[in-house]
Amino acid sequence: MILDFLITLLTVFLFLFIFWLRLKDDYTQNQIFTTGFYVLLGIGIGNILAIKFMRDFWFWLGFFGGFLGLIYGVSHFRLRFFEALESYTISGLFLFLIVSFISYLEDLSSSTLIVILLVLFFISFFYFLDSRYKNFTWYKSGKVGFSGLTILGLFFLTRSLVAIRTVSVISFGKDVEVLLSGLLSFISFIILYNLSERT
Repeated sequence: MILDFLITLLTVFLFLFIFWLRLKDDYTQNQIFTTGFYVLLGIGIGNILAIKFMRDFWFWLGFFGGFLGLIYGVSHFRLRFFEALESYTISGLFLFLIVSFISYLEDLSSSTLIVILLVLFFISFFYFLDSRYKNFTWYKSGKVGFSGLTILGLFFLTRSLVAIRTVSVISFGKDVEVLLSGLLSFISFIILYNLSERT
């Protein structure tokens, strides 16, 4: 019980630290940490709802709950959306990494280990893109948002492809996974394309 509390506390601090690190140059600590708490509150409420009603959809309820918290923070504090989205993306990846690692320690599943390696790749690729995207000649606008949208698109594309490969029987949960992940991947890349064209 104490260990679970300490792990949760560490995870919250790590999320808020990374969220703050991305935004600290443009916003006050109050704006950043309050928005971060809105995100965590949304994730928490989503996961509670999943545990009570739709356990198989814990990821989606947590993701959309956190996204709604982000939207509220962006609206309330007038944050720039794509900057906040990038912070949400990279902070969320670290959060997902910790959850996956804890799950791996509990079941030592090879599939969970693959998830951990994929998340580590997405985190590394995010920072790689973040340090170089302004030098991409085809990314005309050079605007903030490239790294976050690219990683979101790839992340959900991967989830969709994995769900397709693992569907062996008709499954409502798997069908929803394929559709939602595919749709969010498509939306991310469309927004990225439109963002690249802005001047």
